[in-house]
Formats: sequence, C-alpha cells, structure tokens
Amino acid sequence: MSSSSTQAQRKANRRRSSSVTNALKQIPLNQQQEQSYGSETSISEVKPLSGKPRPKKRKSSKDDLLENYVSKGFWDDLKTGRWMLVPSSAFILMIVAPILYWNHKLLVQYGLLKPDTPNPFTYLLWVSGEQPNGTYTKSIYDFAFLAQHVIFWSFVRQFVTLHILRPMAIALGIKGNKIMRFLEQGYAVFYFTVLGTLGIFVMRGLPTWWYKTEYFWIDYPHKQMTWELKTYYLMQAAYWIQQTILLAAKIEKPRKDFRELVAHHIVTLWLIGWSYNIYLTYIGVSVFVTMDVSDIFLALAKCVNYVSEWASPPFFAFFVGVWTYFRHYLNIWILWSVYTQYQLIPEKERSRFAPQEDKWLDWWMKWQVFVPIFLLQLINLFWYFLIWRILIKAVFYNDLHDDRSDDEDEPEGTQTTGDKLKAQ
Repeated sequence: MSSSSTQAQRKANRRRSSSVTNALKQIPLNQQQEQSYGSETSISEVKPLSGKPRPKKRKSSKDDLLENYVSKGFWDDLKTGRWMLVPSSAFILMIVAPILYWNHKLLVQYGLLKPDTPNPFTYLLWVSGEQPNGTYTKSIYDFAFLAQHVIFWSFVRQFVTLHILRPMAIALGIKGNKIMRFLEQGYAVFYFTVLGTLGIFVMRGLPTWWYKTEYFWIDYPHKQMTWELKTYYLMQAAYWIQQTILLAAKIEKPRKDFRELVAHHIVTLWLIGWSYNIYLTYIGVSVFVTMDVSDIFLALAKCVNYVSEWASPPFFAFFVGVWTYFRHYLNIWILWSVYTQYQLIPEKERSRFAPQEDKWLDWWMKWQVFVPIFLLQLINLFWYFLIWRILIKAVFYNDLHDDRSDDEDEPEGTQTTGDKLKAQ
C-alpha cells in the first residue's frame, strides 16, 4: 500500500473519530464526565452511590420459557392456580372425574352399589338434559360440564403450546419473546380451526345454513337441541371462560388493546350465556362461525409473520378479505335480521317475560339480543381500523408490525402472572 493512501486512510479515521466524539459530547452524561476528567479530582476519589446495587439482568436462554411451566407439586399448583400453566397438573385434575366415573361403574358391576344408582360424575363428562326423543335441552348440570371442560381446555392449551408449538418455533428459528407470541397465535390457529370446522358442521344441520336468518326466529323457542349442537355450544362456553380467566390473571403479556380484549371476552360470554338461556342457539352458532373462521386466518398470518416477514403480506391480505366478509358483512347481516325479522317470532312467544315459567321474550328483549352483537361489531370495527393501518404499512412501507402488540422486549418492572408464579 502506498504512503499517500495510508495517510489518507489515517485522516479519514481521525475525521470519523472526531465525528463520534462530537456526537457523544451532545449527550449530557458525557459532558459531565469530560468536565470531571479535566478537573483536579482524580478518578480514584469518586465514591460509589449509596444503596443496594441494581441486580444484573440474567441472560435469557431458550429454556427460560419452560421455567414458568414447571410444577412445584400438584397441591401447590392447585392452591396457587399454577395448574392452569402446568400441563401435568392440569392433566391430573382433568382425569379425576373419569376415574371416579369408572370407579362408580365398577362398584355397580360388582354389586357394591345397586344397579339403578345414578352416577353423579356423568354430568362432568357428558352433556345432560336428554329428552325421550333423543334431543337435549338446557339443564342445571350444564355447570358441572363447564367446570370439567375449563380444566380440559387448560390442559389442551398448555400441552399443545409446550409440546407441539414450542419445538416447532425453535425448529423454525424463532427467538426471544417472539416465541411466546408464536405460541399464543399457534394455539389460536389450532383451536379456531377445530371449533370453526365443528361450527360449520353444526350449522350445516340447522335450517339457518348459510345465514338463512329468518330461521333464527321461525318456530321459536328452539328448546330442543341435537347432541352435536349442545356439546358444541357448551365447549365454546368452557373455552371462553378459560380464556377469560387467563386474561384476567394476565398470564399472557397484555397488549395495547388489553381493555378492548377484556370487553370482547365479557360481551362474548354475555352473548353465549344469554342466547343459550333464552333458546337462541341458532343465532349463537352463526355468530360463533363469523368469529372463529376469521380468527383462523388472523392467527395464521401472524404466525407466518414471526417466521418470515417477507412471506407474511400475502397471508395478511387474504386474511383482511376473510375478516371483512365474516366479521362485518355477515355480522351486520345478523344485526339487520335482529332489527327487522324479530317479529317473525310467534306473538305469544314474544309478549311475556316470565323466567319462572321459562318465558323469556318480550318486546324489549329484541334490544337485549341486539346490543351484545352490536357491541361486538364496534370492537370489530376498532380492530378493522388497526388491520387496515397494518396492511397499508405492509404495502407501502414494507412494515408488517402488529399495532396491537407491545414491543418484543419486556418493559422493565412489568410482570405477568407467569413471572410472579416463577418467582414463588
């Protein structure tokens, strides 16, 4: 290398060094340090600040996620609620009812109990309220079924998350807090694919297939349900109860739309419980389908984004079309039916509110049905605005960041319930 080129390189290095130095001088902390270095006080005379030193952040490892889900003993997990995070504890709790159910059958078989002794554990495992013609109606024992299947969904969620989706995330090269986001959305793909498919199957056997909304009201009340319809409805209810518990306990890291998500869960439970109680399950199934099918593609688009931002925009664009049709067009069509077709209910069935006599509909109940669906639509419109903002960023600015999510790095001082349980 010639001497002239060497000198030119040295001058360039000095200029870069000078630029970095000047930039650092713009930071107040560096100005203070520079002044102290020029004073008569030596560095050795500087005293440390009083108080306890700040704990050093431990470097995270790929197994940090699992620490929140390690059992501390079944009884401790049961007392602290940790069983909702630990698949092994949830499984133990889940199999108690089947063991007691089969134990009762063995006692009957070996003559220790009379053959006509009812098995009380049947209500935990199977839907109740069977009628002589083979159909089902609502029953007080539905609460027992719900309790058992809240436990069931807790086990399924954690098993799928930890033993299927987490190895998949690591194999795909996802790192850091994105792993947790991938697990959440991956489970959403799993659940909504299963329940969305079942919802379409159940709806296919109803006169309301594909959104023939007049049959929401014709021949009301629809007191008799098929086994498939009742099981599907209660499984949906158990899932949303379990998800609401997780949300209230902040087991998942809260997003910026945490309040809207809480409102969505509350309104959904209101709609499920009220529609089931007053025999409007046909309209309930229709709303379930609009929610579940659209959520499949939302969660799938987000999972793809965590794996490859380049491949994500086509999935996201397709999801926007699906969401528009299901969450807005069909949802508004259902609202229009409530507003205009409510009068198709026979007059004697919509003129008296007498819960003691199992009579539920009066003129004002039209709005009791309309309001929760309308509130869901308002929340959906809020998310629709965010969705379009994300899509515009992806198309014009090549930025597919979810505005609902917080930054990937956990803010200092923020603790989820999982973090608190980890510290116990």
